Order: sequence, then structure tokens, then C-alpha cells
Amino acid sequence: MTSVDLEGKAVVPAKPETIADEIVVSRHSGDESYLNLVWRRFRRSVAGMIGLVLVAMLLIMAVFADFFAPLDPKLTLLPYGPPTTLSFVDAVGTFSFRPVYYPIVETGEFDPITFQPLTGPDLENPKYLSFFVRGWSYKLFWVIDSDIHLFGTADGGPLNLLGTDKFGRDILSRGIIGSRITLTIALIVVALTTIIGTLVGIICGYLGGRVDAWGQRFVDLMLAFPELPLYLALATLIPVTAPSHLYIAFVIGVLIVLRWAQLSREVRGKTLALARIEYVRAAIATGAGDFRIVARHILPNVMSHVIVSVTLSIPAMVLLESFLGFLGFAVKPPLISWGLMLQDTNTFSVLGSYPWILSPVVFVLITVFAFNALGDGLRDAIDPY
Repeated sequence: MTSVDLEGKAVVPAKPETIADEIVVSRHSGDESYLNLVWRRFRRSVAGMIGLVLVAMLLIMAVFADFFAPLDPKLTLLPYGPPTTLSFVDAVGTFSFRPVYYPIVETGEFDPITFQPLTGPDLENPKYLSFFVRGWSYKLFWVIDSDIHLFGTADGGPLNLLGTDKFGRDILSRGIIGSRITLTIALIVVALTTIIGTLVGIICGYLGGRVDAWGQRFVDLMLAFPELPLYLALATLIPVTAPSHLYIAFVIGVLIVLRWAQLSREVRGKTLALARIEYVRAAIATGAGDFRIVARHILPNVMSHVIVSVTLSIPAMVLLESFLGFLGFAVKPPLISWGLMLQDTNTFSVLGSYPWILSPVVFVLITVFAFNALGDGLRDAIDPY
């Protein structure tokens, strides 16, 4: 928008150089909302946008995991099969527009030292990568019957892009299916701990007095518990023969009980500061009820901290589930999670001979990076406003 000076010349306003100048310009340029300001600031963060895209892709992969998984995660093939190598050149050196690969099969020979059967590519039976192929049957959204998969082979042959585990199960398919359990545990725990911690923190900080004193002593008690030893001790109370869903519910319940107190302490501190601001005191003086004051004045001002806390807590929960699953205290078969898949890496001999068994770590790394990048971008976007 331009203006005209006293001599009739057009004057273009200078570009804001600081965040404060940007806020002033945006206020005078129109009725831009708080969310628009945050989104405009967030779009400038390269890491934040990358994290947002990766998080969206992870959530889509978890919802449509059966569609993205090329093989049945329970199908057993060649144990410890190496990853399949895709190429655009066939065995005779001819270029192919369709990616081609050769299934890994046993050659019939044995290693002279370990006496393990040797494997190699089957050059006589090339397979071509195809998209939207028919494969193993599943229920989309647990209701609709389907057998369409994003990629695979037209004849349903094995395609192990990340290799197979000790039972011959496809690692890529199990990793995609396992994202459901891992992300579900992380999202449910973070959602419930956020709700409980925010409510307790606001109530204690706003009411004060004995409610705050007794509430904070209870928070101190929860924070004093050593989380990991207590969790391992409580996990032994569940029988080994208990159903998998009951075990997951117990895991979620224990993690919620142990992890809400820290956020409650942070929200309480912000509420104590907000309760003494002039517009809150003015609302009290005009006779506004406690619920209206909390809902209209205090809660919106602590939500920025809560949102950032959520995006930073989810990767922590993913790492915790992976660690507990590696120890065998998170998910039990036949369910699949990234931590449970990492149990195959508990011996150095397996890692040395079959390094692709560590492939589930890639899923964990991508998830942790995505949510951390998203949280960092949101924190930079929210803080200036």
C-alpha cells in the first residue's frame, strides 16, 4: 500500500526490519488474526515446515498402514534375508524404465566356517516394481475389505526393501504397521497428560491458597518417583498370559500417571503470572465468574506453551516406547511396534552379520526429528506474539 507526500510523489512504506515493526505494520494493514501472524512467522522456518510435512506423512502412513505395507507383516520368508536392491538395468545390461530386482533365495551352498546357508539373487526370475497392485487382504478403517497396496509386484512376489528378520518377516511392512501402535501410545499419553496437567496447573495457580499448597505437594510427590524403576516394577504385575490390548492399556495408564506433573508445574507458574495482569483483575472487578476468566483470559494465554510442550513431548514418548519395547515391557506379540522390532538387535553377533536388523531405528529417527523440528518452528513462531 502506497501513500502520497506533500509534493505529490508516491511513497512506499519501508519493509519492517524487526518482529516488533512487523506486528505494528500488520495491525495497521488489516484485521490479521493471531493465528495468521503465527502461521506467517512459522512459514519462514525451513526446519518447521519440513517437520510439518514429515509429521503429516507419518500420520497418513499410520492411518493407511495396510495400504502402504507391501507384504503381510506375518508372512514368513527367508530368515535374515538382505534388503532387495532395485535397479533400472536388467541382468543382461538392458535399460528398463520399470525398476527391476531379483529375489534373494538360498543357493544350496553353505558357509565353510559358520555352516549357514548362503543366499544370492535369483537372476533367472526378475521381478518388476509396480504400483497399486493387489496383495494380502486387509480392512480399510477396520470396515472396508481391500487388497490394494501402493507398491509391490504384479504377481505378489516378495519385495523386501529393508530385508527380513530372524523369522523371515518383511521389516519394512512391519515397520509401517508398527507405526500405529507406537504413535497411538505416544499420542494418547501426551493428549491425556496434557489435559490433566493443564487443568491441575490452572486450578492450582488461579485458586491459590490451600488448593495450591496441597496440589503442589501432590505434584512434588509424583515428580519424586523414579520413573523407569517404578514402571518396570509395575510392569511385573501384569501376567505374561494377559491379552495384548490389556497390556497396552496398562502401559498407557502408568505413563499418564507418571508424566502429567511436570506440565502441571509449568502451567501453574504461567497462571500465577497471568492472574495478576490488569485485564484479569478488571474482569474480576466487573463480576466475571471464575470459569469465564479462566476460559477467556488465562487458558488462551497458556495454550502457546502447551502446544509447544505437546510437540516436544511426543518424540520423548516415542523414544520411551522404543526403549521399553526393546526391554520387552511395552508391547507383546502378535502386536507390532518399533520397540518390539528392536528386540532382534540384542546380540552383537546378529548386528555384525545382519546390520539391516537396525532398520526400525530409521523410523524412530525420522519421527523424533519431525516432531522436534515442528516443535522448534512453533516455538519460534509463537514466542514473538
